[in-house]
Amino acid sequence: MKADSLKDVSPAEGRKLVQAGALLVDVREPNEYEEIHAQGAILLPLSEFEARYAELPKGRELVMICRSGARSARAGQYLLDNGYTRVVNLEGGTLAWADAGLPTGEGQN
Repeated sequence: MKADSLKDVSPAEGRKLVQAGALLVDVREPNEYEEIHAQGAILLPLSEFEARYAELPKGRELVMICRSGARSARAGQYLLDNGYTRVVNLEGGTLAWADAGLPTGEGQN
């Protein structure tokens, strides 16, 4: 049985999901995250993702984010393929989030 396909959400939709309790998961590497990240995002680098994905709560909506949306789409589909059901990908990634004027942070959360 094939898992569902990952859905993309706009930065504004992603922000609404986070405000409603979703967890924003940034899959970039630490140096990229420190440069700029969507406010409230937790870091789970793609390089460690397969070893650590089980740390993510299955019962909570997850919004995946990276720089432009490609790596987070891979990570999100991996979650769907491994039993997660409430996962979406932030279209355009951190670049689109920042371009939309949504809050960002620098350094470690």
